Amino acid sequence: MSTKPGNQPEALRVVQGAAVAVTDFRPVGAFLILALLPFAAPVAESATLPADNVDVLYHRYDGGGMVIDGPSVLVRKSAGSQVSLTGQYYVDSVSAASVDVLATASPYQEERTEYSVGLDYLYDQSTMSLGFTNSSENDFESDTVFFSVTQEFFGGMSTLKMGFASGWDEVGKVGNPSFEEDVDRRNYQLGLSQVLTRNSLLGIDLEVVTDEGYLQNPYRQNRYLNPNDTTSFLYQPERYPETRTSTAVAARALYHLPYRASLRGEYRFFTDSWGIDAHTVEFAYVHALDARWTLEGSVRYYTQNAADFYSDLYAFENSQTHLGRDKELSTLSGTTLGTGAVYEWKQTSLPGIDRLQFSLLLSWLSFDYDDFRDVTAGDNFLPGEEPLYSFDAWVTRASVILDY
Repeated sequence: MSTKPGNQPEALRVVQGAAVAVTDFRPVGAFLILALLPFAAPVAESATLPADNVDVLYHRYDGGGMVIDGPSVLVRKSAGSQVSLTGQYYVDSVSAASVDVLATASPYQEERTEYSVGLDYLYDQSTMSLGFTNSSENDFESDTVFFSVTQEFFGGMSTLKMGFASGWDEVGKVGNPSFEEDVDRRNYQLGLSQVLTRNSLLGIDLEVVTDEGYLQNPYRQNRYLNPNDTTSFLYQPERYPETRTSTAVAARALYHLPYRASLRGEYRFFTDSWGIDAHTVEFAYVHALDARWTLEGSVRYYTQNAADFYSDLYAFENSQTHLGRDKELSTLSGTTLGTGAVYEWKQTSLPGIDRLQFSLLLSWLSFDYDDFRDVTAGDNFLPGEEPLYSFDAWVTRASVILDY
């Protein structure tokens, strides 16, 4: 069995129906996953329960030596006029031969399965949501409960949302059955959306995440100069702080154009107690060709500085209290270009089907790292002089939604 240096924790915790994606364990991880989300995400929500539907999704990420793909099936069914129940099954199949893997181990394959159940309760202008998610891998187990309340004011012109999620992770290690570490996560969300005019919406969201426990990766290692030979380096396990607090603030605006089109803009700022500051700017354009066909396009730019304790190459072994060489803790920037098409058929002639929607979304991502070097580039480089790492990736998202 190959040893894998990378185990991605539950990257995206979404409070049911939340207007903002939950902060990832690593900022760039959230940026990658946001590329999977629809370009035309609404800024405001109305106090009505979603329609009964079945949503079948296939996603694929291919880049940087990693292929991640799998299906997702979500079923929503109402129980009366005030209650809606949801169930979701999600799979990630991972094949990894990334620069992190090849530096210290051999390529590996694994599968993550996730199950979620949720309940929405509608009372007057308020919607309360409660749910549970379990995510499982061969060396990682995660349970999360989430709760949120959405309240409309002024005839639906203003919407306030508050959410809380609590997660408990168990981190294991392949080949070492006695290895078991715990992580506790807490997520707090506050969001406000406002209808400014008949054609414009504005949303502001605040999110705070606290993590405590074993926050490093049991497989990942950092490197330091060989004291007996400065033309080579050695490895030692990473060592992270046992607590992390992160805060994210996002502002989004949606403007409907007079010719069946809309523009969306977003700015998101992320900061954490590890010294990382990140900025995300995105613009999207949605154009309806006719009553059924819609085209979408977006551009997103992301940048962050390195964590306080990060280094690509340490001067000597145990040179500081905390040690980390995860490239996602380094200084980096990335650009995503997205495009897609959506076909929607309302009031179909299919028995029992009120609406049918097909979508195909494609994104191209490009990342550049300013202080993380590719140690797999060859043996002709001195430590610290290897070429800086960069990679491109493609993200494909195909879905079918049936309202019944």
